[in-house]
Amino acid sequence: MKVSLMFRYGMLCLTALAATDALVGSLDAAETRPNFIVILCDDLGYGDLSCYGHPAIKTPNLDALAGQGVRLTSCYSSAPVCSSSRAGLLTGRTPSRIGVYDWIPGNHPMHLRRQEITIATLLRDAGYATCHVGKWHCNGKFNSPEQPQPGDHGFEHWFSTQNNASPTHHNPVNFVRNGKAVGGQEGYSCQIVADASIAWLRDGRKKDRPFFMFTCFHEPHEPIASPPELVEQYPQATKKGEALYYANVQNMDRAVGRIMQTLDELQLSENTLVVFTSDNGPETLNRYRGAWRSHGSPGPLRGMKLHLFEGGIRVPGIVRWPARLKPNQTSDTPICALDLLPTFCALAGVQPPADRALDGADASAFFSGRPFVRKQPLYWHYFRSIGPPKAAMRDGDWMILGHWDGAQLSPGGSLHPGDMEIIKSARLTRFELYNLNDDLAQEHDLAAQQPETLRELSAKLVAKYNEVQAEGPVWKVQPRKQANPKNKK
Repeated sequence: MKVSLMFRYGMLCLTALAATDALVGSLDAAETRPNFIVILCDDLGYGDLSCYGHPAIKTPNLDALAGQGVRLTSCYSSAPVCSSSRAGLLTGRTPSRIGVYDWIPGNHPMHLRRQEITIATLLRDAGYATCHVGKWHCNGKFNSPEQPQPGDHGFEHWFSTQNNASPTHHNPVNFVRNGKAVGGQEGYSCQIVADASIAWLRDGRKKDRPFFMFTCFHEPHEPIASPPELVEQYPQATKKGEALYYANVQNMDRAVGRIMQTLDELQLSENTLVVFTSDNGPETLNRYRGAWRSHGSPGPLRGMKLHLFEGGIRVPGIVRWPARLKPNQTSDTPICALDLLPTFCALAGVQPPADRALDGADASAFFSGRPFVRKQPLYWHYFRSIGPPKAAMRDGDWMILGHWDGAQLSPGGSLHPGDMEIIKSARLTRFELYNLNDDLAQEHDLAAQQPETLRELSAKLVAKYNEVQAEGPVWKVQPRKQANPKNKK
């Protein structure tokens, strides 16, 4: 007789609880509210760190961070593309629900709307000092009163860029500090971001308040630039741009090490929860002109950035909190960037928004030894994904992916005129089903062999998809102006 899906889910929860018990250190009832640091990389693949199995890239600082805390092997981003992922992380709401359907080009109307409530806003209003450093990418009209900026979403101090470091990671010119452009910066972007993070930790924050710092590296997103002395450390990387990529990740690792050293020097490490992760899977080599330096690895996973298969959404995840977490642990409990808002609220004693749907779960139990039961499955949607699946849901060990009857649009193209009609009308019509415990690489579609499971999970996926589809706002996107041929260079 088949074991019911509910029984399997219950057994998974018991297993997760047993794993959680092993993770938790001693607790102090009088402990002060924790500080929070989220370090987000851009296009870092699941297999890009030494502690996740990369055979060449040197990441000693992140390896040490994992040794001091917990390495998550089922850590998920909010989306397989950058702007959507960041908006989901900040709000705890799946990106299509809040209208960040894709990456946001400069001057685009799509943005993280003012009525959305972010982690930073909630913590700031509860007395936390808040800071954003690095890539923002939650609006098209950056540093303009026409759309909300980091300061409008709860960050008291911000030193940010709209999208990538420009013109490359080396000597970028597009940083803005609290609404004022700062001009050219010397050095590499990750070190500039680390410098700004460290300066705020040392001198920029009010030291009588707990803090939340959101540090967003541009690395290893294109256009990549890396220190020559690091590039030279990879003579075995013979493909064009490969050594540049490896050195880029190593340079970011150095920047993380500097921030962690600062926490130690300021005696802040013990009660600071550090979360290190990535916004999505690694860039696909040569997907667009100039991406020849993108040599990221999804490890054993299927797909890469822009896919709804695991390689697009399962990312590195390291958490460290010496006051609560025992060191040198590995956990396969699924944790998603959507979980950060409700989890941080619970740990800080803050009420999350009650007037809107949250798609993340309060995972504070992961840090305190109580049962962590996810009440709703994890969910993703991306209308321009590579491959036919446009929606995905993880429920226990099962991952179900839904194909739709809408147009198959070119991947990664952002939001164009006519797209909203497709997003708002397309229906899920066919499904793929994988057991991730048995088939991490998603090589065996079990839809035909597991009809009962398929029926149950497809109904859940369709219901969630319809709910999110109905709530997502409509953007009026104007056709892009055609360049005058006489002015082309």
